[in-house]
Amino acid sequence: MDIKELLDIVTLKKIDDNRFEGKNYETVWGRVFGGQVLSQSLHAAYQTVPDDRIAHSMHGYFILPGNLDIPVTYEVDKIRNGGSFTTRRVVAFQNDKAIFNMATSFQKKEKGFDHQVQMPNVLGPDLLLTDFQQAEKHRDELAEKYQLFLMAHPKVFEFKPVGKNIFMRKENDLPYNHCWLRLKDKIDLPLSFHHQLLAFVSDYQLLASASLPHRKEIAKTRAYYASLDHALWFHRDFSINDWILYDMKSPSASNARGFARGSMFTENGTMIASVAQEGLMRKLVKS
Repeated sequence: MDIKELLDIVTLKKIDDNRFEGKNYETVWGRVFGGQVLSQSLHAAYQTVPDDRIAHSMHGYFILPGNLDIPVTYEVDKIRNGGSFTTRRVVAFQNDKAIFNMATSFQKKEKGFDHQVQMPNVLGPDLLLTDFQQAEKHRDELAEKYQLFLMAHPKVFEFKPVGKNIFMRKENDLPYNHCWLRLKDKIDLPLSFHHQLLAFVSDYQLLASASLPHRKEIAKTRAYYASLDHALWFHRDFSINDWILYDMKSPSASNARGFARGSMFTENGTMIASVAQEGLMRKLVKS
C-alpha cells in the first residue's frame, strides 16, 4: 500500500449529508484493521463540522470484528454545534450491524495556558535502524515471524524502534516501548488529514506493548489480540511527514485484557498527542 492507496481508504465516499462509505485496508489477519476504522470515522466527522473547528479528542469502542469483503458505512450524529466546541457521534455499520462507535469533539483555536511533560531521553531516529533493517537480521532465525511481519507491516509508514522490535523479543521485559514513525511519502494536505493518518497509525504497536512482560509464555502458546476501545487526544499541530516519537507504556494486563497508554512527541520535543487503548489478549494453545 502506498500513500495514494492509504488516502483513498481514509477519504470516504459521501452518500448523503450524514452518511459515508469506506473501503477496507487488506490485512493478513483477515479482519478490518482498527486504525482504519478510527481514521475513517474521524474523516466522516470532519465532513460535518465548520472549517474553523479542529479535532481535539476521539473515543471509540470496537463492537464487532469487521469483514474485509464488505464496505463500512459511517453514520454521523450531529449532537451539538456550540460557540467554541462541536460534538459528533459516529457509528460504523456492516450488514446493518454496528461494528464500532465513536464520540469526537472539535474546537476553535483559542489562546490559553500551556505546559507539557518532557519527551523521554532516547536515541533520535538518525541513529536507529528501521524495523525492516532489524527484521532482516533475523529472517532465518525467526523465519515464520519474519514472514508475518512483512505481510502485516503498513509499509506506507516508516518505523524506527528504540531497542529491539517487539515481534523479535523472546524474553520478558518491562512494559515500556518507544518507536519513531513518520509517513514515507510526504503529503501537502490540511491538518485534518494529518489527524486521520495519525489515528490510523496510533493503533500500531500500542497494544503489543502490553505483551512485553509475557514474551516467554507468548512464544510457547501464542496470543490473540483485538482492540476493545481506543482514545486519542490531539494537543498541538504537527505534520505526519516529520518524525514522531511514540512513547508507549502498559500499566496493567488482567482478565484477558491489556491496557496501554501512549504519548507522541515531535523530534524537537513538542508533545502533540496522547493515546489510550484496551484490548483483548487471549492465550492460544498451539495446535
